[in-house]
Amino acid sequence: MGTSDSRLVYSSEDERVRPPAVPARRKSGRTRIPVADGLPPDPGDGFVRLHRGKSARGGKPRTLVVGLPGSDSELNAILKRCKQQMGTGGTRQGRVLMIQGDHREKLQALLEAEGNTVKIAGS
Repeated sequence: MGTSDSRLVYSSEDERVRPPAVPARRKSGRTRIPVADGLPPDPGDGFVRLHRGKSARGGKPRTLVVGLPGSDSELNAILKRCKQQMGTGGTRQGRVLMIQGDHREKLQALLEAEGNTVKIAGS
């Protein structure tokens, strides 16, 4: 054990062995916006809006559904139906549904069939 660059992994003597200090990461000049802050706001005007987003997915598209009425359990049920109909994954963050892929036209037809007034937002 006499080498100076060896690191003690386990010892039954004395106290616990402290892990080596982790060097601090360098901070870049940019500040990252959390995903929740990058979501479109709900204007609350009764329209369901379908946005196309790419942030936090490495450039892959996703469809954001904003403005759906209902409780949390109703939103979860709508999300499940949307994912099944589109054959893709998705999640819910707050009151915003996030479906993987650009499925705005298909989601518009699905949500209008359920009685919602839907607008496609953005280009």
